[in-house]
Amino acid sequence: MKRVALIFGGRSSEHEVSCVSAASVAENLDREKYEVILVGIEKSGRWLLADTIGSLRDGSWKNSDTEVILSPSTGRKLLLRKGDSWQEKEIDVAFPMLHGLWGEDGTIQGLFEMADIPYVGCGTLSSAVCMDKLFAKQVAAEAGIIQADFVPVFAEKLADMDSVIEGIEKKEAYPVFVKPSNAGSSVGITKAHDREELKKGLLEAAKHDRKILVEETIVGRELECAAYGWGEETLASGVGEVISAAEFYDYDAKYNDAASRTVIDPPLPEGKKEEIQEVTRKIFRCCDGFGFARVDFFLEKDTNRVVFSEINTIPGHTAISMYPMLMAASGYPMPKYLDGLIEMAFSRHKNGMTEK
Repeated sequence: MKRVALIFGGRSSEHEVSCVSAASVAENLDREKYEVILVGIEKSGRWLLADTIGSLRDGSWKNSDTEVILSPSTGRKLLLRKGDSWQEKEIDVAFPMLHGLWGEDGTIQGLFEMADIPYVGCGTLSSAVCMDKLFAKQVAAEAGIIQADFVPVFAEKLADMDSVIEGIEKKEAYPVFVKPSNAGSSVGITKAHDREELKKGLLEAAKHDRKILVEETIVGRELECAAYGWGEETLASGVGEVISAAEFYDYDAKYNDAASRTVIDPPLPEGKKEEIQEVTRKIFRCCDGFGFARVDFFLEKDTNRVVFSEINTIPGHTAISMYPMLMAASGYPMPKYLDGLIEMAFSRHKNGMTEK
């Protein structure tokens, strides 16, 4: 039986979503194959041992009195401390179900690399590039992938706000989206219809990252596709559609508004499903993706252009998350593809595919 360290929570603004995602993953890991160790990271950064899956959903895991330390030494051991008592627990594979900064951005992946621990999902470089919207857009541009026009802004330039806004207005017409380069679940994203809203949006985005994207608004349908595997073996699922209850699919619309919904395999113009699948595989390979990712698109109104939006390397696994639904519709229910992700982690480690 393999011992899996399922790591959740984290220091990012997506902490609560991560806990729910991890509970879903834990419930779908085959207990005849895996012993699952639940490791939660508080927002303060402290690591704790969780006893039950239910504690992930109600937050009571934070009352744990057992602290966890993952050493970068190559021993593949968790150090558990309860009071003054220490215990070592060897693990076979790490499964990060962390969303956003300090989890989806290559940082914890680098720790796994140092500790020589097989781990699920994209590697250090791929995670960092995909997490950073600016770098992901640059990769997409180099690959010739159609995407929204954008203007990069650096927070330190906002001291001269008028100059920054004038530069944006020369390149983009209102409305525009304002996004932190490194954030997920639409945290910190606003839509600006005029100069005053743009100023407020830039200041809001700067709370989350020093790099900001101001992006043209693409009017159209919001579509998503799941990537699974690696390289030429990458599977692209069918297509799902997001129907938002808000003007755009922000954090509240995603997780708090029951009127928002998702549709699997919606009707699309001829050839567009295949085009989305092709671009999904292309951007996943170009970013050196491994394991799984969700790729988001717009289908532009009137033109039917497929426009790449972003790629997420640890997609959500809540009850409303698109990735598990897309995979299930493609013949991969969660227990099956979780097995596959863990097998891929061992294969990468065994065959020297980790980043050196």
